[in-house]
Amino acid sequence: MKQVIHRKLSSNYLRLSLIFLLAFSTSMFAQEGDAVAGKSLFNANCIACHKLDKKMTGPALRKVESRLADTEGLDREWLYKWIKNSAGLIKSGDAYANKIYNEYNGAAMSAFPTLTNADIDNILAYTATEPTAAPVAAGDPTVSGSSNATSEGGISNKIILGALGVLFALLAGALFLVNKTLRNFAEAKGVELSETTKRTPIWKAFVQNQFLVLVSVVVLLLASAYFVYGFFMQVGVNQGYEPIQPIHYSHRIHAGENGIDCKYCHSSARVSKHSGIPSLNVCMNCHKSIYEVAAETQAEGLSEYGVDYNAEIKKLYNAVGWDDAEQKYTGKTAPVKWIQIHKLPDFAYFNHSQHVVVGGVECQTCHGPVEEMEIMYQHAPLTMGWCINCHRETDVKVKDNAYYTKIHEQLYKKYGKDNFTAAQMGGLECGKCHY
Repeated sequence: MKQVIHRKLSSNYLRLSLIFLLAFSTSMFAQEGDAVAGKSLFNANCIACHKLDKKMTGPALRKVESRLADTEGLDREWLYKWIKNSAGLIKSGDAYANKIYNEYNGAAMSAFPTLTNADIDNILAYTATEPTAAPVAAGDPTVSGSSNATSEGGISNKIILGALGVLFALLAGALFLVNKTLRNFAEAKGVELSETTKRTPIWKAFVQNQFLVLVSVVVLLLASAYFVYGFFMQVGVNQGYEPIQPIHYSHRIHAGENGIDCKYCHSSARVSKHSGIPSLNVCMNCHKSIYEVAAETQAEGLSEYGVDYNAEIKKLYNAVGWDDAEQKYTGKTAPVKWIQIHKLPDFAYFNHSQHVVVGGVECQTCHGPVEEMEIMYQHAPLTMGWCINCHRETDVKVKDNAYYTKIHEQLYKKYGKDNFTAAQMGGLECGKCHY
């Protein structure tokens, strides 16, 4: 009888151990995957439509596996099917697949058949990570104690400067008293102090010397004429003009760090006389998904430039009427009053498409190192002399350029060489720019 009980207990222990092992293996399965590799896969495949902690084109994905398991009873196998072929899962009549499809207004999720189960495991491991706190910029005024430290440093400097001022005042007073005391002492002893002989004031000596007066007048007239000429020559020249725009736009980040081509935003520069101000819809091509910058970029903006980039993105949303929470347009827009920086006189003709497309002139030739500018400013003087010098010094790209085929043959006969400047091709004729 004891042996039978022992067998039953052994059998029960075996079953419990098997259940525990299965439960433990299931738990381990839920946690498997490389979060580091998953982050790279997430950024390459998912980040255009999803964020971990914010609803975008698709839902937020932080702890998506555990949420689906708790609320919908879905396992990882369902996620494999959904990620690899969401459209097929919807057509199969899956209840939750159709629910999420309808919730996002029929926005179809891209299929990722090339992702293996191991890749998806890595992505899910990344989505299961806990959120990390954003780094705080050094000297950020929003941080408690930072402003106090700055103010204390300022007060200590003021105290030092004040103490030095008082010290110099005391020294000056002491010297005055010493001088007065010595004079009184000399007077009491009957000592006569030698009086310095009075000299002719320098201004009177200058007036009496007619040659110096004449030379000074001539120099003064020439200097005045030079400065008056320089002043009038700067009228209408706005080199260095750097206005503050209603929405802060960093060319340094967009054109520099992100490498966005100038002509992606200023697309009319290819086909039009004017480069044009980009439509805000061009901005929303990216910022519909990019609602905030990286923590490091935000900290750099606050500490180096005093700019809250995330607040500027919200200004953009307000202008186009974009509801970031609901991920849809409200229809309530507000015009942005951009301030023009580069402006030629009305009597001067300049065609962007001719220079950019035909001439192959880089944007930086006239606008300077745009990719390094946090705030856009006028780099070149854009004067007539500046343009003429460019026409005299710049060789026109005639090779493999159908626009110049005929004129190149004629110029070759005239000058006997292959390279020609814009000036040699009539670039100095008045009617080219003034007509």
